[in-house]
Amino acid sequence: MEKKRIPLVFLLVLISFQLCFAEPLFYESFDKPFEGSWIVSQKDEYQGVWKHAKSEGHDDYGLLVSEKARKYAIVKELDEAVSLKDGTIVLQFETRLQNGLECGGAYLKYLRPQEAGWKSKEFDNESPYSIMFGPDKCGSTNKVHFIIKHKNPKTGEYVEHHLKFPPSVPSDKLSHVYTAILKPSNEVVILVDGEEKKKGNILSADDFEPSLIPDKTIADPDDKKPEDWDEREKIPDPNAVKPEDWDEDAPMEIEDEEAEKPEGWLDDEPEEIDDPDASKPEDWDDDEDGEWEAPKIDNPKCEAAPGCGEWKKPMKSNPAYKGKWHAPLIENPSYKGIWKPQQIPNPAYFELEKPDFEPVAAIGIEIWTMQDGILFDNILITSDEKEAASYRETAWKPKFEVEKEKQKAEEEAAATPDVLSGIQKKVFDLLYKIADIPFLEAYKLKIFDVIEMGEKQPNLTIGILVSVVVVFLSIFYRIIFGGKKPAQQQMLQPRQQVTIKEPVKRRKMKKKMPLLLAEEMLEGILEMKRMCCNCTFWKFLSSRGLIVAYFFA
Repeated sequence: MEKKRIPLVFLLVLISFQLCFAEPLFYESFDKPFEGSWIVSQKDEYQGVWKHAKSEGHDDYGLLVSEKARKYAIVKELDEAVSLKDGTIVLQFETRLQNGLECGGAYLKYLRPQEAGWKSKEFDNESPYSIMFGPDKCGSTNKVHFIIKHKNPKTGEYVEHHLKFPPSVPSDKLSHVYTAILKPSNEVVILVDGEEKKKGNILSADDFEPSLIPDKTIADPDDKKPEDWDEREKIPDPNAVKPEDWDEDAPMEIEDEEAEKPEGWLDDEPEEIDDPDASKPEDWDDDEDGEWEAPKIDNPKCEAAPGCGEWKKPMKSNPAYKGKWHAPLIENPSYKGIWKPQQIPNPAYFELEKPDFEPVAAIGIEIWTMQDGILFDNILITSDEKEAASYRETAWKPKFEVEKEKQKAEEEAAATPDVLSGIQKKVFDLLYKIADIPFLEAYKLKIFDVIEMGEKQPNLTIGILVSVVVVFLSIFYRIIFGGKKPAQQQMLQPRQQVTIKEPVKRRKMKKKMPLLLAEEMLEGILEMKRMCCNCTFWKFLSSRGLIVAYFFA
């Protein structure tokens, strides 16, 4: 008995050893130049140049898309076709979008055997495939495609079946590995970087569109809706009569006769006036540009008045308005429901327990992209999920970890200047809350204008903050002390008066500081000066060249 056991144990060990180190069905690392092994399409439309290049930051080589806005096509014929029917099949490859991907594809096509006489250099978009798999992004499209082309045994037609709700494409510039696992149970699992993102059943209508198995019945294409078929569920009451007092011509709105012109209305003042500070540009040519007209601004007199210009009575809803009369709807006695053609047996229907995939005879990359820098690497076909996982751990993950650490360092370095922007955001958030204080209601919109200006020009944050604080304190001062005292103004010595540099020309700004708020600020500064001639805060303003003056300069 012992003599018979030794050869059996030895045989099992040998088989286990061979299984552990079994060769994959196909593997391409691109460690060597691809010329001669991969064939570039000779079709005129494919002008993109493929290059054998290193991945940025690594000594690892890949197949590189080297030019922008080009079509690319390249194919590798397998030494032996790979069957997709027997057991588990794993399709896996890496891509790195080194310059991002705004519009383009980075997917692979697993080609079925081509017609007799077909040559690799003729590879193009029409070359038939069994599976298309990989990232695609452009406009609203952002998905990792998994498309099956399956032959209908009844019609002989090849139909594309798309995986529903596929995962999205990672938006960074790191190396990513895409894995599709086809299992004997008809299940397909999509992994991105080894993490399961989608699972579905190839034969399920819930997971693929259109369904691999067609509907049993279809609408009869020859069935026509009868001419007397009435689909109206309700109809106007033929016996209804419009009431005699129904006035269809009454307007929806009428003038409010009880309205009176508000006191203080400025009838002779226009709502807008010419900007008095505007001047005709020196390079303005009346012959070419036409007669120059000063831009319009809001009339400042109208801000303090209830309104300007010709006063008209406001409109109000007309209580007599009824609109056009329509007969009420009643149930339609002739209603038959929504017409549908009758169902007939589907001549294309078939039943299937397992997909009848065509084998993979070649692997092709046929894409159109607006970005360069797309790198393909480590293309693998295997029947062992563990082997695919091993390739991810040894070939992809080390690169990914290095890239991730580099990206993290760059983000941290770039984030240093953002500390100030974070502080600025907190300042602006605080100012918005200050503007909501009830007794500042009259100044709310003007303060918002100042804050918005600061958000657009972050370098003005300190000045904006000081401006709002000065206005706030000046108003608070007035509330407590009841306003300014002229006598005190006269007592100011010339050396104590605020020196505000008067600019030669107003700075052009997309949104000017409202004049009234500028006046409030100036008055506030004067009051602050009177209250705090030698305080640290005032010295701070002086040392900054009276930053506040910038805003109404």
